[in-house]
Amino acid sequence: MKHFSLIGAAGYIAPRHLRAIKETGNTLVATLDPFDSVGIMDSFFPKAAFFVEFERFDRHIEKLRRTAQPIDYVSVCSPNYLHDAHIRFALRNHAHVICEKPLVMNPWNIDALMEIERESDHRVYSVLQLRLHPGIIALKEKIARSPVDKVFDVDLTYITSRGNWYYSSWKGDMAKSGGIATNIGVHFYDMLSWVFGGVKTNQVHLHRHDRAAGYLEFEKARVRWFLSIEHQTLPAHIQEKGQSTYRSITVDGEEVEFSDGFTDLHTKSYQHILAGSGFGMEEARHSIEIVHDIRTAGISPLLGDYHPLVKLPLTRHPFEGSKRKVST
Repeated sequence: MKHFSLIGAAGYIAPRHLRAIKETGNTLVATLDPFDSVGIMDSFFPKAAFFVEFERFDRHIEKLRRTAQPIDYVSVCSPNYLHDAHIRFALRNHAHVICEKPLVMNPWNIDALMEIERESDHRVYSVLQLRLHPGIIALKEKIARSPVDKVFDVDLTYITSRGNWYYSSWKGDMAKSGGIATNIGVHFYDMLSWVFGGVKTNQVHLHRHDRAAGYLEFEKARVRWFLSIEHQTLPAHIQEKGQSTYRSITVDGEEVEFSDGFTDLHTKSYQHILAGSGFGMEEARHSIEIVHDIRTAGISPLLGDYHPLVKLPLTRHPFEGSKRKVST
């Protein structure tokens, strides 16, 4: 049984990590979150220590490190802009790290962390769960069997409705989340680069508080992509069903079925990591480079190939969030 600590216990993604820790037969010892709405812990680890102040949490983890029961793994589920600092904290305390996407905000952050990782003799793992999805694995195998010079036409559409709270939270702040492409798209970009190879072209046709769109060319694919958190961008038949999320990937006009099988992917990720075959920082690099380039790119004119939803009517919202760039 491994001893875990979790940073970001009140966040949206934390329950998947709590479940993964429990389902892999391990225990959660200590957690941290400045918000105390963490009653979900009672369903998994009611005896875990909980802190709302980082200083007291830091003291507790250090005390454990100096005893016979140090923390083996720190799961990082904090806001995107804090991942770098919390990974460093874990490595300093001689613990391995399991970090949510995006691993960090900028490519150069990976280089610095890899140096600290080598010094600490502990590993940093990124949760890249789509690489474990049976439908995506089957797609990768299909692409690998294709002719060497074959280039596929891919459309990626991901719309997940978010309410007004989004713009008042860190997710609506460009400096803290990296914007919509980083916040909800990074795992799709990782999947695309994993399946179709290195990036050759990265154009951005639209980048706003509630949606983003562009064109990516990989070694084996030409990809038109569209991401949105605006309910009105959902297809009519999805709205009529009362659903709030729509995800679609087509390859040469054929739909890739991957709508199911998401609920247990974090547990699968933990199983792979604990077995010594998790995805390290270098494997997360391509997706971090893609979202960084999207975040800092100028807007390209709608010439050539572009996603058709880029022309949907734009909405105005009083809570658009910060447009500041992150460069730390």
